[in-house]
Amino acid sequence: MVGEMLRLLADSATSGTDSLSDKDKNHKHISSFHAFAVSVATRVGTGNLAGVATAIAIGGPGAVFWMWVIALIGSATAFMILISGLYSTPDLNGIALTQAALNSEIGAFGPTFIAIAILLFAFSSIIGNYYYGEANIRFMTSSNAVLTVYRVLSGGVLVMFGAMASLEIVWNLGDLCMALLTACNLVAIVRLGKYAFRLLEDYRQQKRSGIKEPTFHRSQMPEIEKDLMCWE
Repeated sequence: MVGEMLRLLADSATSGTDSLSDKDKNHKHISSFHAFAVSVATRVGTGNLAGVATAIAIGGPGAVFWMWVIALIGSATAFMILISGLYSTPDLNGIALTQAALNSEIGAFGPTFIAIAILLFAFSSIIGNYYYGEANIRFMTSSNAVLTVYRVLSGGVLVMFGAMASLEIVWNLGDLCMALLTACNLVAIVRLGKYAFRLLEDYRQQKRSGIKEPTFHRSQMPEIEKDLMCWE
């Protein structure tokens, strides 16, 4: 359903809130395109510029073939570092290696460009991941105190710590947090998989029947209706 995915993204990006029902307009709502943009913002970031460089510096050129971040920007960073030949320089690691590689290829403008890019990428990653965290906290509790503590820790303390700590500590903590996040996601996927497939089949049935914009109706799925009270 790649075509349908692209259609939904394009429609939601151009239609704004005009196509929302009165019920949806009265609630906080993000479109398919907004969700896609937030997802990209959290993934295209410092890992593509600094993480790729760190992996190559530690694991050598072969690291390119096992790194999962290789895509987009990540591929460009990897090839640029490999072509420069600076990955074996002992004192270069992380973002410094990326800057040195770009400097050797395009001149003095390279480090400046990387500095600006990393500022923008880091900012978008912080905002996107912060949004994920706040959305989950609001789902679990309505306590303003808990939300305030989260805002102070994530938006202040941890950002400052990440800027001041060593590269090794930052990436080790990042790996640990990603492992915990992956574990949570795997549990959620296993437990919610049956609902996702049932809802997807309902969506496809409506499309096959000629409905251009399928809508969700809990009553049409009596076998799982009791479990879907928060989806409508």
